[in-house]
Amino acid sequence: MASAAGPASAHERRSASDATGVVVLGACAAWSLITAAAHGGRPEGVLLAVLAVAAGYASGRICGELLPVAAPSAGALAGLALAVAAPHINPGAQATSPLGRTGATAALLTLSAGAACCAAWAARPPGPRLVLRLLAAGIAVTAAVLGSTSGFVACLGVLLCSLAADRMHRRAVGLGGLALAVTLVTGAAWAIAEDRLPDGLTSSLEGQLTQHRVLLWHDALDMTAREPGLGIGPGRFSELSPTVTQSLAPDGKPHSAPFQQAAEQGLPGIVLLAAVFGWVLYALWRSPRPTPVVLTAGAALTALASIAAVGNALSFTTVTAGAGLLAGLATARPTTAEPAVDAKDPGGKTRSDPLDR
Repeated sequence: MASAAGPASAHERRSASDATGVVVLGACAAWSLITAAAHGGRPEGVLLAVLAVAAGYASGRICGELLPVAAPSAGALAGLALAVAAPHINPGAQATSPLGRTGATAALLTLSAGAACCAAWAARPPGPRLVLRLLAAGIAVTAAVLGSTSGFVACLGVLLCSLAADRMHRRAVGLGGLALAVTLVTGAAWAIAEDRLPDGLTSSLEGQLTQHRVLLWHDALDMTAREPGLGIGPGRFSELSPTVTQSLAPDGKPHSAPFQQAAEQGLPGIVLLAAVFGWVLYALWRSPRPTPVVLTAGAALTALASIAAVGNALSFTTVTAGAGLLAGLATARPTTAEPAVDAKDPGGKTRSDPLDR
């Protein structure tokens, strides 16, 4: 009876996380349509992002179940190739600082490093595991060669977190720390935009972020203050931002996913954005995969969220689809047994349930 209860309980946990995802993504799509109807906005971008996340997540679940090592390995190589060889992801010079060439480049390389590390933990022989970790290190070096400083830091951080993940025996603690990290980055961006930091620190950070970007954030916060309920409508930031209209080469983005959501879809929009990230962490917490795989994917997605908080990474379909794919890979149940990398707790007692909380 105990053995039968285990799989049934795992199935219920996964069903709950899947149902939560359907509700959250559906609410994001519905709210974009509501705000667009209220102010004549263009919800296509939000709807495409929701579709990309859902499609990537479903694909990751399927591929991760059938090919737990090959699928993330292929995803890592595909993301690396896109970041290196796809010039269309560069929207212009506005996005070059502080995220290297673009936020999309840094985001793709970060997701690729995370996928390679997840594949390494899923591999059984030490040889392939070492090769995959060297691939992740190579992706970090590629980010440095491309001039993406934040991409290099994020990839290196994901690799180090992955190497230390097998020492974290309670995934809830690790995932909670990742959620706190994103909150701190977003809070720091808000403090810079509102000029709440000491003058010297503000000047230093503005030098890294560029004054143009900070002015875009000011515009977004002003729009949020004017329309806190419904926002100005999705896709309308470029029409109403004084900084965009005065720029020589505007791309129409505030270069911050939280600020864009708040300005275009009001405070409920930013709550929904936070709910999407919360759902991803919840799905990882409920995942049947070993804890190192879960925390590695969580670290990569947290790095992506941090990049998106100060850049325009989520404006690219390849990034949103890649994020969904990585989350799906890390929450799939492989048909073959995985290495029991976290089969014992610090006291040496064997766990009966892989979901160590």
